Amino acid sequence: MTASQLHIAVLAFPFGSHAVPLLTLVQKISPFLPSNSIFSFFNTSNSNTSIFSKAPNQENIKIYNVWDGVKQGNDTPIGCETIQVFIQSTPTNFEKSMKEAEEEIGVKFSCIISDAFLWFCCDFAKKMNVPWIAFWTAGSCSLSVHLYTDLIRSNEETLLKIPGFSTSLRISDMPHEVVAHNLEGGFPSLLYNMALNLHKADGVVLNSFEELDPKINNDLKSKLQKVLNIGPLVLQSSKKVISDVNSDESGCIKWLDKQNEKSVVYLSFGTVTTLPPNEIVAIAEALEAKRVPFIWSLKDNGVKILPKGFLERTNEFGKIISWAPQLEILAHSSVGVFVTHCGWNSILESISYGVPMICRPSFGDQKLNSRMVENVWQIGLQIEGGNFTKSGTISALDTFCNEDKGKVLRQNVEGLKEKALEAVKPNGSSTENFKVLVELIKCHKPT
Repeated sequence: MTASQLHIAVLAFPFGSHAVPLLTLVQKISPFLPSNSIFSFFNTSNSNTSIFSKAPNQENIKIYNVWDGVKQGNDTPIGCETIQVFIQSTPTNFEKSMKEAEEEIGVKFSCIISDAFLWFCCDFAKKMNVPWIAFWTAGSCSLSVHLYTDLIRSNEETLLKIPGFSTSLRISDMPHEVVAHNLEGGFPSLLYNMALNLHKADGVVLNSFEELDPKINNDLKSKLQKVLNIGPLVLQSSKKVISDVNSDESGCIKWLDKQNEKSVVYLSFGTVTTLPPNEIVAIAEALEAKRVPFIWSLKDNGVKILPKGFLERTNEFGKIISWAPQLEILAHSSVGVFVTHCGWNSILESISYGVPMICRPSFGDQKLNSRMVENVWQIGLQIEGGNFTKSGTISALDTFCNEDKGKVLRQNVEGLKEKALEAVKPNGSSTENFKVLVELIKCHKPT
């Protein structure tokens, strides 16, 4: 081990779809650093097991398990309690594991890359005299509203005018953590502290592209040291994505090959969201009534809720699978619309492949994302009333099947797709921002 070797600490937030994009970022950065560089990846045991079981082994990524906060002999927490217990264990759980990693590898950390939620990394970086790079796994729109938390909480109006946004936002569009009044500990407190400390980060990295929200990005640049949109990451690995069709165990790509262009409805609500039974039934009734070709990613517990005989009656024009190769599906020319929960990864993937959306947001940044999809970017629509009903779902599907509005939404998303492709070209904005990120990591070596 040499004194000049780069040793990068990577700190993950182990819930939802946070850790996987962070690992993807590390894998993207790795080839651009000296070959002897090492990443120490800090995450809970459960999350590490989940994400690394699917990832190819890389010798320069060392995996470390941090304590999840659950004491031996105590009942295992469930749901939101799991997050609460983990937050209470920070930052000492990370500090302990980071010290062990430095001792084991024999090289001091030269840089910290963390999920932006883990705001206390600013203190770690200051103590170590190394840069802190924060990775925001969602869009610039949701990052902005977090930075304006105080403004939003002090506003008594139902409509909000936030700098950078071209439209007024509703209080109901906001993530719960932004409008929560109880900030004592827990998740809202974690995110509020992030908002107060993110300006200390040497760089804030987003999996997005500047041309999607230019005004919001300019406003962010006035508040943060460096705002680095480096996405969509999915477009920079598209050759690999399309060649992964061999992993199509469910046969849905072969099924899509037999369908007409832009005729198929793809439905998926992410790994965390579970729809209420009445909404699953409403979707099923609408799909059956419309007889529109569909692929629906639905777990077994959801399949049990479907109307009796639904699978048999829709077998000729529909396909239900427990896990969907989402990128390959969205990239397929037969897919005409994506019915989604509006998680950021899903939105960016939909834009990247030019597929308009029907939105049914649930929590977090999803309602704000849905508002942007419908009112700002105009590349989709939100389901009537915010919940699936048979009539509301039929109405939404009609928009894309035989109405002029559907054509406009499709043209708009195609326009954004072209901008995304431009951003990742050799001289594109995301490519240039990525070069800045790499230099930020390379130029700081341990003293």
